Amino acid sequence: MKSFKRKFLDAVFSWFGNTSHKTRQRLGHALSLIAPLLMKRRVNIVRRNLELCFPEASIEQRHQWQKEHLRCLAQSIIDRGLFWFGSPQAINDTIHLQGFENIEKLLAENRPILMLAPHFVALDAAATSLSMSLKKAATIYTPQHDPEIDDIVRQGRGRFNEIHLISRKEGVRGMLRHLKEGTPVYYLPDMDFGRKGSIFVPFFNIPAATLPTTAQIAKSWQAAVVPIVSRWDPATGHYHINVLPALENFPGEQDIEQATTRINQLLEQWILAEPSQYYWVHRRFKTRPAEEEKLY
Repeated sequence: MKSFKRKFLDAVFSWFGNTSHKTRQRLGHALSLIAPLLMKRRVNIVRRNLELCFPEASIEQRHQWQKEHLRCLAQSIIDRGLFWFGSPQAINDTIHLQGFENIEKLLAENRPILMLAPHFVALDAAATSLSMSLKKAATIYTPQHDPEIDDIVRQGRGRFNEIHLISRKEGVRGMLRHLKEGTPVYYLPDMDFGRKGSIFVPFFNIPAATLPTTAQIAKSWQAAVVPIVSRWDPATGHYHINVLPALENFPGEQDIEQATTRINQLLEQWILAEPSQYYWVHRRFKTRPAEEEKLY
């Protein structure tokens, strides 16, 4: 039997998902205005990340990016109601997927597919759109601290197809199991999960603890690495998901560290196209090399 809290959350997100597009935009705008009061710690992380990654930008420019980022982030929270409870038609009207033929071609060739999905604000929109196009997929999943919210997220992400949620404890082994079975894996390559298993490679000229999983799997299992670049358009309120062609010659003759650096360099290029769209609320530089001072 559902608790009152679960029923309330279902009702709120369901309303978000089934109200008009214009109303969702207004709600997102309102949430972005109060976000600095509700998320003071996270806002400070955004500010610090922008300082670290764009030291040559003016204070005014970084402040503008911070403001735009909070607007994108607020809208993505409201729009989770659409992704988890909205009608397929409303979702297709709001999310525009391009390049899916790049995945279809690899599926026809029976290639293992690693969908490389960096942390852009439109990440959940990309996952939802792809789940409507793929028969099955897998992704590494970190449970939410609140079991009520965790249940909503699990059900929402698995509403359109067969989604296999790989626990972080399973890690690479879980990913390989699904890749062997021909299931595309949606993989987020750019979070700081601590020192264990990570290597330090540059990200905006700062050593960042990075899991070398993408390069390791591509090298050992000849997996195709397919970048998924996503963005939210503030002018229309629509999401644009671009499935790029698989990376050529990856990792090729590069060693694991060089190939992982290549991934970060590609990520920088995509971020520079629209800096406010990246998920700056994460402490990307939390783990530091030995004896280096903390950055947060």
